[in-house]
Amino acid sequence: MQITVAICTWNRCALLRQALEQMTRLAIPPDIQWELLVIDNNSTDATHDVTNSFESRLPIRRIFEPKAGKSYALNRAIIEANGDYILWTDDDALVDELWLTAYSQAFKRWPDAAIFGGPVEPFFDGSPPQWLQQALPNVAHAYAGLNLGGEPIALTQDAVPFGVNMAVRKAEQVRYLYDTTLGPKPNSLLRGEDTALVRSLLADGSEGRWVPEARIQHFIPTNRQNVRYLRDFYFGLGQAYGMQISDEQGQTRLFGKPRWLWRQALEAELGYWFHRLLNRPEAWANDLRKASEAWGQMSGYSMRRL
Repeated sequence: MQITVAICTWNRCALLRQALEQMTRLAIPPDIQWELLVIDNNSTDATHDVTNSFESRLPIRRIFEPKAGKSYALNRAIIEANGDYILWTDDDALVDELWLTAYSQAFKRWPDAAIFGGPVEPFFDGSPPQWLQQALPNVAHAYAGLNLGGEPIALTQDAVPFGVNMAVRKAEQVRYLYDTTLGPKPNSLLRGEDTALVRSLLADGSEGRWVPEARIQHFIPTNRQNVRYLRDFYFGLGQAYGMQISDEQGQTRLFGKPRWLWRQALEAELGYWFHRLLNRPEAWANDLRKASEAWGQMSGYSMRRL
């Protein structure tokens, strides 16, 4: 069996170096051949030099993708991949030493499955603010935190992996490319390119499986440990949802937006400020998430109508 590990990166050479250093510690089963693709999404830092420095230690190939946007880089990786399966992770992730082993065993155990995903544990640069520690269970999504338990359950529309730790069989992946209107790109907060792809596969009948042993850690820098980051993240996620809202006949609108969206956003925003005054992070962080998603949905709804 041949496996492709793919990392897309843009101007984060220091984090990439840490990720690649951790990759050198991977345990590789004797019956597995693998390659490591680093998709350089038009970086202007030392990404090229960092990648080259690992050529003697990893089966690494650097691919340059000039179109700005993570989804373009992801789709380039699909074109370049030689593996029977593509394992996706990020330049700010540290994979467990048995990560590739766990996935390769899952591929053999469930040969009919096309999608696989594993747990993601956020680890913070320094000590995160007290309010974030208290609120983390309600906003773990913003840090790609995910744990669906210790059993290899089937994936569903309500239980999908994140792109920082998932695998897709190449035969299906080439037919399901990433939506280039979604995903991180310059001057855009849109998210959701990974979960949208997984849900499309599941909706069309592909089988998915959770792999609890395929663990990674996801690095969270200090500039993401604040309310502004959470606002932006959930706004971008809401934009992706808003682009999928359909017009319903007879639906009342206010300033061109569905009234129910206004109500949802305002109720959550008021709840956020009320609970913020009471200093209850578990409550106000949840309201912040709901409000930011709703404002984002309104923005996405407008983008869809243009």
